[in-house]
Amino acid sequence: MLMPREELILGSIIRQYIRRATPISSGSVLDECGLNVSSATVRNDVARLENEGYITRPHHAAGSVPSDKGYRRYVSSLKSIELPTEERFLINHLFHQVEDRLEEWLNLAAALLARQVKNVAVVTAPRAASSRFKHLELVLIQPQMALVVLILHGAKVCQRLVSFEAPATQEILTQMSGRLNQLFIGRTAAQIEPRLSTLDPGDRRAADYVLCMMQGEDAQSGRDIFLEGWHFLMDQPEFSSGVRLLNLIGLAEQKKLLGLIQSDGHELGVRVVIGRENREEAVQDCSLVIGHYGLPGEPLGSIAVVGPTRMHYERTIAVIGYMASLISLLITDLYGATPRGYGHPSNN
Repeated sequence: MLMPREELILGSIIRQYIRRATPISSGSVLDECGLNVSSATVRNDVARLENEGYITRPHHAAGSVPSDKGYRRYVSSLKSIELPTEERFLINHLFHQVEDRLEEWLNLAAALLARQVKNVAVVTAPRAASSRFKHLELVLIQPQMALVVLILHGAKVCQRLVSFEAPATQEILTQMSGRLNQLFIGRTAAQIEPRLSTLDPGDRRAADYVLCMMQGEDAQSGRDIFLEGWHFLMDQPEFSSGVRLLNLIGLAEQKKLLGLIQSDGHELGVRVVIGRENREEAVQDCSLVIGHYGLPGEPLGSIAVVGPTRMHYERTIAVIGYMASLISLLITDLYGATPRGYGHPSNN
């Protein structure tokens, strides 16, 4: 257990190191904390923090550098993290200026997040191992042509024109979509395909298009990833040699970075993975701050930041938490459900 003064000193070292990227002296800690103790007392506390593994020092007279353990202690101590009202309002406004499509929101999220936290932003679309049928609408365009609007679990919408041999009415198409919805709901492409042979020619024509669209989505699995902000890492001293940056880029190209941030289930919230807590060696000098968004009971998308362990954790957690909440609510407005664990983001 750390004493309250040691907690203050550790927090001061971390905050200053995040700003400066240079070892922090005991004098700087004393100046920032305003403690009514001697510099010798601060040095003794710093020595104990080093012995406990919360900081490291190249030698006895050197300044302090936070360790992974120190960062973990600091992150665990953060409470009630929220963005200022004016920043929430601005982000909300920007999201409402783009087209109401998931891809537009995710592209904006990656670009905006990278600028907000000056690190790499990674955003993924919700993606199950296999796409799963949720709802179908057939909209009459011409007597022998209709628009197929297919909604898959995970807030994915696909559209395609389909032609029919015989003229149809909207009433006929509505009945057709009702039959297919009842037959296909909750099923994957592999589960739908054997059922096609039981359909009459009209239903079969529309169902063939549904199957083709779902198989196309499955073939694209894992490709809906939005990356922004590599240039911000180039400005950070931890990446001055370029080797660490190249390792991260290689991880992204191999899709391994995607695996580190994707949700294993249906849990919302923000988590932080620091340094050697990461299983991939290429990111063991980095931290990941990861949030998830989506609809209740469906595959979640991820919104994450990758940067050095010397990261502004409080701000990063706040931005990711708000964006994940906002995207969940935007999706909800389109697909009509209440996302778990979130209230409406405040605009004022």
